[in-house]
Amino acid sequence: MPAEGKSDMERIGLFSEMGYVTIGDKYVSRYMRPFNEAANKNRQMLPGGSKTLSALQAGYFDPQFVRVFEAEAYSDPVRLRRRYRMTESKKNLGTAFLPTDGDKWPCGLGTYYGTIGGPFPYFSAQLKSRERYVPPGKNFYTNPGKKGTGYGYANLTIGEQYPHKPDGYDLERINAKKARELHKQLLKGGPFKLNLYPQEYFDANPYFNDKPLPPVKKAVPKKPVAPPFKPSSPGKKPGGMKAGTFDPYPSHSTDPYIVKKPQTARTTKEQRIFQPPPGPKSRPVTSIVTLNVSRSLNVKNYKTAQLASY
Repeated sequence: MPAEGKSDMERIGLFSEMGYVTIGDKYVSRYMRPFNEAANKNRQMLPGGSKTLSALQAGYFDPQFVRVFEAEAYSDPVRLRRRYRMTESKKNLGTAFLPTDGDKWPCGLGTYYGTIGGPFPYFSAQLKSRERYVPPGKNFYTNPGKKGTGYGYANLTIGEQYPHKPDGYDLERINAKKARELHKQLLKGGPFKLNLYPQEYFDANPYFNDKPLPPVKKAVPKKPVAPPFKPSSPGKKPGGMKAGTFDPYPSHSTDPYIVKKPQTARTTKEQRIFQPPPGPKSRPVTSIVTLNVSRSLNVKNYKTAQLASY
């Protein structure tokens, strides 16, 4: 038990405190401590640095340039083909097959010379024997049919004659006229015409205007300027007794300051939101070059037109 302080049993719960290994070592901050202390103490691996590709051998892995066909024996392709043919010919058991005779050629149309089987009796051109032809008996006789097609000829059909139906002169024109009159009766007004049809930007006459000219404005005669009004005496200043006013101040009024306007009953037309009419719609415009070409070269002068030089 120490002379001063608490005993080891009271401080850490042991009979005696164990000795420390790092007593007397220098303090090393945990921020400057390396990750691998064993690798940081001894000598490290030092590479030779990165090599750049160049015409020298230093940019490659091998110390000297290695060729593909270095120390390779020369081979003759003609000699190799001859050796291959000789080794293949040794595999043959005998000589080459030769037929006993050449092919036979036919000497004419219909002959069987040169064929294997010879002629066939089924293809012979000789006629076979036939029995005598006995004609059949005669048919029964009837009256001959009437001449004509039946259309446009009277009393040629089996049934009754078709009843006559009159066909008026120019019947299609009369029916078309009746249809037009019926169509006009069903119309309520004239054809719809839109005033906002788009016009071309470049007109033939640049000074043309479809709007009427406004009337000539008449010069307004100038009114003579009257002399300024000069009061007979200067205005009086208000001094608490209303001396500078024409009339005394009015009495207090109970009416509100803002007067409400009476709301009148609005119709459905007034309640609708105003929608402006749509503006002119765009359309394709012919370019100035095309207009000049079509004016200078048209149907009337395309045969006699000549190229103008400036």
